Amino acid sequence: MEGVLVRKIKKICVFCGANSGKDVAFVNAAFHLGKVLGKRKIDLVYGGGKLGLMGCVSTAVAQHERQVLGIIPSAFTINNIVGETCGKEIKVATMQERLVMMMELSDAFIALPGGFGTLEELFQMISWAQLNIHNKPIGVLNINGFFNGLLSFVDHAVKQEFITPRARKILISATDER
Repeated sequence: MEGVLVRKIKKICVFCGANSGKDVAFVNAAFHLGKVLGKRKIDLVYGGGKLGLMGCVSTAVAQHERQVLGIIPSAFTINNIVGETCGKEIKVATMQERLVMMMELSDAFIALPGGFGTLEELFQMISWAQLNIHNKPIGVLNINGFFNGLLSFVDHAVKQEFITPRARKILISATDER
């Protein structure tokens, strides 16, 4: 297949909530994604800790004997507010340093349901891809339509000519974790 870029993905960074959310499908999807990564021999880079969906993904990857790397700002380790990281942990000084390290150490990015932190991380990676700082796949796992509103907004921004059609293609969306 001429012109098709084939890349070997060895490490995926997963952005997701430190909470589990209201829908049990989010927890199930996080565990299943971790299981799929483990079975495919893909290591995990994530935000550290063991809370919420982050804990689900990291636990499942570790259960399949893959490397789990949590990158966590040192402020989060005070009073252990995020819980113990499943696997290796790297402490960094700032959130920005965390994102840079996540970008450098990962071959691709997946966002599961989450809040403002998840969205910040997702959009930072999209912005950096748009600026050609990296050329790595970025996707959302749209469990039970969680990202429908966000995807609709992004499409609206394209229609309003704030996001180019080319830049819109940076963000991939899937409805299941296969």
